[in-house]
Amino acid sequence: MRYIKRHRTGLAQKWRVDSLYGEDDDPMSGVSNLFDIGLVFIVGLVLVLFGAYKLQDMLEVASSVSIEAPKGKDQSLERMLEQGKMIKNLKITQEKLKGRGERLGVAYRLRDGSMVYVPESGSGE
Repeated sequence: MRYIKRHRTGLAQKWRVDSLYGEDDDPMSGVSNLFDIGLVFIVGLVLVLFGAYKLQDMLEVASSVSIEAPKGKDQSLERMLEQGKMIKNLKITQEKLKGRGERLGVAYRLRDGSMVYVPESGSGE
């Protein structure tokens, strides 16, 4: 027990612990306490952010999560879709697409707001 020193004063004996009286030789011993406090603060902050943004669903396997974020100055969006264990990353822009293709059918919007897709019958099947 090297931290406990025995001192005699007169007839009585006194025992004292050096670290309690400030006789520690390491001036950096208080820095480890600051590091521990910082770690506790970071873990608490992460837990609060998960709760604030409702990101608990990302940890569940059966859930589907969609996150949109602006990307760049050209007003494009980047969308991340998570469905189970599969993650898709999509880029959405304002540009119109050009190219050749074939008409597959017609989509109608009904009065109740739902949409119906009717495929073309003469598509070569």
